[in-house]
Amino acid sequence: MGKKLRFLAATWISTLLLMAIQKPIFLLYYAAQSAEHSVGEWLEVIRHGLLLDSTMAGYITVLPLLFTLVTMWTGIADRIGQRVMKIYFILMAVVAATLFAVDLGLYAYWGFRLDSTILIYLSDPKGAMASIDLPLFLKQAAIGTAYGALLIWVWMKVAARFDGTRLPAKRALGWLPLMILLLGLDFLSIRGGLGTSVANVSKVCFSSKLYLNHAATNPIFSFLSTIGKQADYAAEYPFYGAEELAETFDAIRGNRPGTMPADTLLTTSRPNLLFVILEGFGSTVMEAEEGGKPIAPNLNRLKEEGIFFSHLYANSFRTDRGQVALLSGFPAQTKISLMKLTPKCLELPSIARSLAREGYRTHFTYGGDINFTNQSSYMYATGWQELYWQQNMSFDAPTSKWGYDDRVVGEAFADKVSQLSSEEGPFLAGWLTLSSHEPFVVPFEKFEDKIANSMAFTDDCIGRLIERLKASPAWENLLVVLVPDHGMAGFRRGSWNETEVHRIPMIWVGGAVKEPRTIDCYGSQIDIAATLLAQLGIDHSDFDYSKDLLDPTLPKFGYYTYNEGFVVIDERGESGWDAPSDRTTEGADTTHIAWGKALLQQTYEDIARR
Repeated sequence: MGKKLRFLAATWISTLLLMAIQKPIFLLYYAAQSAEHSVGEWLEVIRHGLLLDSTMAGYITVLPLLFTLVTMWTGIADRIGQRVMKIYFILMAVVAATLFAVDLGLYAYWGFRLDSTILIYLSDPKGAMASIDLPLFLKQAAIGTAYGALLIWVWMKVAARFDGTRLPAKRALGWLPLMILLLGLDFLSIRGGLGTSVANVSKVCFSSKLYLNHAATNPIFSFLSTIGKQADYAAEYPFYGAEELAETFDAIRGNRPGTMPADTLLTTSRPNLLFVILEGFGSTVMEAEEGGKPIAPNLNRLKEEGIFFSHLYANSFRTDRGQVALLSGFPAQTKISLMKLTPKCLELPSIARSLAREGYRTHFTYGGDINFTNQSSYMYATGWQELYWQQNMSFDAPTSKWGYDDRVVGEAFADKVSQLSSEEGPFLAGWLTLSSHEPFVVPFEKFEDKIANSMAFTDDCIGRLIERLKASPAWENLLVVLVPDHGMAGFRRGSWNETEVHRIPMIWVGGAVKEPRTIDCYGSQIDIAATLLAQLGIDHSDFDYSKDLLDPTLPKFGYYTYNEGFVVIDERGESGWDAPSDRTTEGADTTHIAWGKALLQQTYEDIARR
């Protein structure tokens, strides 16, 4: 019996240590961020992380423990039992190493540890693979292979300790209470202790510095614990009772009665509209230089020629969520993507639907696969009448992993605008760019940095589009809205819970613009719909969350969500709340936190009702 107990002890202890080693690997992988913290804080990361590491050790030990318990009574040849355990441990090693390597690579882009969010994008493997940079893929594959090899090497030695000897009935019965005790202890390991709270990510959160909490989180647990947990949307963030929620939300809602008329920015109330969504083109990129040269000279020139909104914030970190915020004025969610929930998109308000009621024709162009993340279903559901995408295109040009590059598609889009402008009636034409997306491979060589170079390429394409439109009759009655879907965390910045990463430009240019102007009030993507429709004198009462940024009676603030939290920002500063740690940022404004909680709760309850 002693050999059996040593096998079980070796299984649990070795697994705990193999999970714990992930922490120093993570800290080394992100050495630049880790260097901002003390050695003492690194040790705290490892210490606090042990709680979820022990939970994973408990999960992985369950089958060996039950197998040992059964074979106490039935017996099994050691050779066969050890082979069974080796197969089991190899499977566990492959899963654990894959999840760890994927998490390690994605954290730089997402700013949170791996969770079920990734399944949203893996439903279209081709599209998901298109964003993977080959060097990064090879790097993560090497890390995953090395970590997997370590797991297998250790666990093979553990499997060799398995003892399948059948015990005499009396002896087995005598050891049964101990085995039941071990099962109970393993259950406690899985549960996370005797407290009222079961194992969850918040248990390893120990610091107001989110990076340290993230570093302490076991990514395998993070992923497994979030699968299938987003069905009860209304119960996701129960901050307030119904009356308190209504009172708090009414103070910040965009369609409340009695709002003031907006300042007039345009020369006409019925311009033709171009809505150009710039992939990942955050302010940190637009304002940056490489070797003393601006990355985005065209956007910087256009912001001087048109109307520039200087304190606008993206509501999320992904295109699918940003697109819904931009086009429907609906706030981004934390762990789900509303665009993927097709039935719930059917009654969303949208700029396209509102304009279609006023006689506008609507057209949208995308050079890639518009079915990725259910984009086409969302677009059709919200009033876009014509979608033009890669499947319909046959250009004499190569495609990237995502589709046709912005220069080729930009020329086709300009042709479409010319066609629409020659026909009777107003129109709305949208274009989502794609070249400034990982893996950042473009037919353009201006900067060595791949991100900067791809952004410069998209900026060049936008410059060409605008110059062509200026030279056409379409320009006189045209309003072009240039705005990104989200920022770019991978460019000289940290994670997605950093506010500066979410700051984005919005520029209005065209012959319909009355005069150049800078608008300094704070807002976010959800406010664009009401602001634009108000300029056209079109009712926007169906946009509950969208505020007209030129209405002096409404509070002006930016709002965004990341994986498990939110940030609210205005001229007084920024305030954030993180769900796993249930912490607010240092010096957080109580009003900001109340607004953010109301928006988050209202958003999820709204989704539940749809």
